[in-house]
Amino acid sequence: MTDSPRDTARMLTGLLAASHLVALERLPTLVNEHAARAGLFDVQIYIVDLQQQVLRLMTGHSLDTAHNEGSEPGELRVDSTLAGRAFQEVRILPKIGDDDEVEWWWVPLLDGAERLGVIRVSARVTDDQALSDAKALASLVALLVESKRGPSDSYARLVRTRSMNVAAEMQQNLMPLNTFANQDVAVSAAQEPAYEVGGDAFDYAVFGDMVHLAIFDAMGHDTAAGITASLAVSACRHSRRRGADLVRTSENIERALVEQFGRANRFATAILAHLDTSTGELTWINRGHHPPVLIRDGRWVGTLNCPPAHPMGLDLGLPVTICTEQLEPGDRLLFYTDGVIEARDDEGREFGLERFIDFVVRQNAAGLPIPETLRRLIHQLLEYHDHKLQDDATVLLVEWRGSAQGGLSL
Repeated sequence: MTDSPRDTARMLTGLLAASHLVALERLPTLVNEHAARAGLFDVQIYIVDLQQQVLRLMTGHSLDTAHNEGSEPGELRVDSTLAGRAFQEVRILPKIGDDDEVEWWWVPLLDGAERLGVIRVSARVTDDQALSDAKALASLVALLVESKRGPSDSYARLVRTRSMNVAAEMQQNLMPLNTFANQDVAVSAAQEPAYEVGGDAFDYAVFGDMVHLAIFDAMGHDTAAGITASLAVSACRHSRRRGADLVRTSENIERALVEQFGRANRFATAILAHLDTSTGELTWINRGHHPPVLIRDGRWVGTLNCPPAHPMGLDLGLPVTICTEQLEPGDRLLFYTDGVIEARDDEGREFGLERFIDFVVRQNAAGLPIPETLRRLIHQLLEYHDHKLQDDATVLLVEWRGSAQGGLSL
């Protein structure tokens, strides 16, 4: 290994080795120390907030964006800046100076398919090698941020623009990543109100070729609703990890709710589903919830109706029906809660199912990444409701790739 000033391997291996016992606050300094080995400098790490409206500078120290010793802005708007555009479109964008030369690049930070933010990277020589090095650095930085954000209150404070209620705090610690993808499937979710969410929850998990999908809507919009949703998700995971089928899993969830709260005191609606990614066969049950929506070839095909059983927790003893649907490559499924379609404007008009699906279809036609489609959907919903949702709104979008698809919209 040479000691060249553009030694990519030394940058990456050195940063990785030095990161093991480093707290998140130290990461910006550490990244710049090792980026210099590849001729990169002035690396700025920006993390997106919970509502994906702003990118906030990770400064070190307490990671408080108000404490900014440099000349860089501590906060950049996602919808009105070049950095935000790089985040939205998940692509590298150059900042071109007055002399038509590249001043720096904005590079997306991706943990798999999960968008964490962007980094700003300058290079002594802005050639193809420097661009490749910047991409490699961003990949490693994303992994390091992901590995260190869990136990970090600094990270939690950085991504929050205001205080959060207890129910939302529980949900934040319970939910999986908003976005996951592999060669066969992409899953993405969005949820509002991010700081006051009560009874909504979603879940997904991969087991070989099988993807488990679930969406829950618990009674109420308070801490008790959050506890109900958390118990439902935990009981669901416990049951499926023991090999139970969908019917038995829903029965176990109901048993847990009844044991905790008593019969009919607390309940939750849900869709529980399994998607076999090797065949495209979807299997699901409906426990008193809105049916999923199927989008095929860029068009709204319809809803996947299945005889609904009673919400879990009511203990009515109604039969639970298993339904199946054969998906086609490229099909998208939308699972959602009633807060999405029942949000009303100041004249009392509902957002509605048709408006909801039409928005998703149009964004899909524009070729936007799935997470960006949901980000814009939630912001459209908030704007429609004057930024004051009266109920939780959660969307879970699933795309089955199938063997005929060339790639996923991530």
